[in-house]
Amino acid sequence: MSQFPPNTEREHEVADAEADVAEAEAAVEADLSQLTQLEGERAELVDTLRRVQADFENYRKRMLREQTALTERASESIVEQLLPVLDNFELALLSLDEADEKVRKGVELAYADFLAVLERAGLQRIPTNGEPFDPEVHEAVAHEAGDGHPTVVETMREGYLLKGRVLRPAMVKVAG
Repeated sequence: MSQFPPNTEREHEVADAEADVAEAEAAVEADLSQLTQLEGERAELVDTLRRVQADFENYRKRMLREQTALTERASESIVEQLLPVLDNFELALLSLDEADEKVRKGVELAYADFLAVLERAGLQRIPTNGEPFDPEVHEAVAHEAGDGHPTVVETMREGYLLKGRVLRPAMVKVAG
């Protein structure tokens, strides 16, 4: 038999059970507190990850824009340096009136190929003769009397656009 009377033993069992319950509740409280803390840390890490991803995406887009701009500037520089060669080809074609037909044909083919390469790179000739004068694309170097509406009447030097931007304005004579 037990050394405690039945009621006292029962009271000890209840007290032990209550102590176990209190201990379990304290453990649950501690676990809940730790869970809340971990959820907060997780939310903070997820927020940090999203910011890092957004920063990286912005960096990637900026680098792509800068690389594209750098490539365009390099292309523009090269094409701009080739414009005097294009001008010289045109002068050569004008001076070949009495040249051998084979020489003339060879220069014309070389000129056409050269011009085609530049056009594929985005080069376009600025329209001039008969066009209304546009100071954005035309550089007036001579003027003569006209009807009051400035119009290009003669081209002194061809002008070019590269991908829609003025690379070299056309030098023109204007009537108006």
